[in-house]
Amino acid sequence: MAFAEVALGQIRSLRQAAIPRNYEIWYVYATGYNPAFNKVINETLARNGKLTESDLEQIYDNYLSPIRTTERIDKLGGRVITEIDDVMRLITDALGMTAGFGNSLKGAAEKLGAAHSREQVKAVITALIKSTTEIQEANKALESRLEHSKIEINNLQHSLEAIRTESMTDPLTGLGNRKYFDRAVADAVAMALKEGAPLSLLMFDIDHFKSFNDNYGHLTGDQVLRLVAISLKQTIKGQDITARYGGEEFAVVLPNTRINQAVTVADHIRRAVMAKELKKKSTGEILGRVTISVGVSMLRCGDTTDSLIERADTCLYVAKRNGRNRVVCESDSECSFCADTQVQVA
Repeated sequence: MAFAEVALGQIRSLRQAAIPRNYEIWYVYATGYNPAFNKVINETLARNGKLTESDLEQIYDNYLSPIRTTERIDKLGGRVITEIDDVMRLITDALGMTAGFGNSLKGAAEKLGAAHSREQVKAVITALIKSTTEIQEANKALESRLEHSKIEINNLQHSLEAIRTESMTDPLTGLGNRKYFDRAVADAVAMALKEGAPLSLLMFDIDHFKSFNDNYGHLTGDQVLRLVAISLKQTIKGQDITARYGGEEFAVVLPNTRINQAVTVADHIRRAVMAKELKKKSTGEILGRVTISVGVSMLRCGDTTDSLIERADTCLYVAKRNGRNRVVCESDSECSFCADTQVQVA
């Protein structure tokens, strides 16, 4: 609601149309989750004192439009198709030259068989040398063009991979985003159920995150999110999956991990976060330490992704209700009702 109020306030103060696009722009601006996005808005306002309709449209298209990634993929796909078409034309020409060279050899063989003088043999050999030289040059050109295409297509492949990675990454923390998490956890659950392997899930939330934003501003809130992300990267390795689930909530999927081991991992993360001291960048003021609450669930026979997440979320709710800065798993006595309880937060 605070972000919504800031967004509507900006629309009013800058006398902009109250349309969904403008609301989305200022809502994302208020969250501060995209530093590059905020930077371009601040620079434009500093330079011009306002955002024109053209500015708003360009900023939206460049940073928020859902078709932006699709357009980039379409452009790269077009370049791949063009490259393949060029190579196919070159190969077709080369095949034509090869067929012509074959006919030349056949004709030369017939002429040599009918030759009765040295001059006639010499003429046939000269023609063969010419045809051979031409086919060698064509093959050399084809080889060079194929090597160029190999490099170009490899570069395009890297570009497509970069776009895919960007679309799956949270720009503020560098962790996987919700889209990445949804796909990764679904795949991990399917694999665990297929192989009969254990799998655990951690859902955790930053304690009193709203107070950091309210007391110190959104930049400090961003710093808190990055601090937690750094702790995650330092603690979680290998096949384990980390993601920013949304807002101040994070998730970790632990394949081949039973619940006791998962609780140990969760407590390591909790301690790693709490060990870091938070400082305000602008003043160096010590703001204290950040804590997290963690809920842990383990995959059961017949589980779906949703039911696994729901139980971890319920345990997280219990951890926050019982004092925060703690780890609660579904086998704990304080969370004995997790299997039958759905938590709804208004």
